[in-house]
Amino acid sequence: MALKLFRRGKIWYIRGTVRGIHVYESTKVADKASAQRIIKAVKSRLIEESISGHAAVVTFGEAADAYLDWRGSDRFLGPLRHRFGSTELREIDQPQLDSLAKELLPKALPQTRNRQVYTPFIAVWNHACKLRWASAQQWIRPRNPKGTNVPRWASKRSGNKPVAYDRATTFLASMSPAPAMLMLTLFYTGLRPIEAFALAADDVDGPGRWLVIRTSKTGEPRGVPMHDVLVPMFESLLKRKNLSIDRRIFRTPRGKPYGEVTDGGGGLKSAIQGARRRTGINDISPYTGRYSVSTQLVVNGVHPYIKDQILGHAADSMSRHYTNVPQAPLIAAINTLPVPSAIRALPWWENPLGWAGRLAEGTGRRTDLLPRT
Repeated sequence: MALKLFRRGKIWYIRGTVRGIHVYESTKVADKASAQRIIKAVKSRLIEESISGHAAVVTFGEAADAYLDWRGSDRFLGPLRHRFGSTELREIDQPQLDSLAKELLPKALPQTRNRQVYTPFIAVWNHACKLRWASAQQWIRPRNPKGTNVPRWASKRSGNKPVAYDRATTFLASMSPAPAMLMLTLFYTGLRPIEAFALAADDVDGPGRWLVIRTSKTGEPRGVPMHDVLVPMFESLLKRKNLSIDRRIFRTPRGKPYGEVTDGGGGLKSAIQGARRRTGINDISPYTGRYSVSTQLVVNGVHPYIKDQILGHAADSMSRHYTNVPQAPLIAAINTLPVPSAIRALPWWENPLGWAGRLAEGTGRRTDLLPRT
């Protein structure tokens, strides 16, 4: 049956078959002349698909849908879908991506453009490559020009600088045990907070000192080494009885899973603010752990490729793109992070799960983290 237009309400739809490929879709327009132009474009696309295969005509919108179905993140995808949604993957090139980034964020720093445009785009593209809808391509990300060292005035925000591990330990000691355990994990893995929130029991291998992040910012699953100091804590938390219902490891003191990081902390926001009041330390936020891990690994002389693989940074060069470091060197590198003696002196250290529901002094129902009688 040839392609035909028909109306449903005010919108024109297309239905029919071209060279054995059936289609039934909305034109999303109410004007018949516009609908007739669309049906011609659809017919051309179906003919091309019948000759070259579906991969030849997959649009960015279709690839984005597949990426989201695969549990990819939809953060920052909206503007990309708006611009490239109906564009076939094969038609998108580097200049188009660069142009969109400049249009959306004309005054932004390169790292902001990278985070909000290039990273989500490349995540969708890489997933399309897995489905054989696109060919592997080395997309060029924005970066500051070499030799650029001009200071830029910007509002100061906590969490975008590293802190010493002694200072971090003082901060954690003032928190309720549950958020303190999550923050401790961030300081000894370099995970993004949202990755830690989603960490499930099946993703933790304590004896192997290994964590698996199923859905990362770059769209690729990755392995993360676990510092030895975290092993007894995870062993305790993995005994949580309701893991059969919800596999997520970390919970609030009330036993509920943490939400996404939004507006400076998400599910950790209250715990962070409380610890700041109690300690006077105001330069720690959920992302501080990641900055501290990155900086300390550099100070410890860890090779940049190993550091970047631990942190899950996207590969910017071809040599890095094809470099995969085995687990043993990654575990050895993460274990170079310092462990202040005060960490093992925390009141919940011997029984993390048993203390997980208690609260720090000044937090709701006052318990002061004292042993229960």
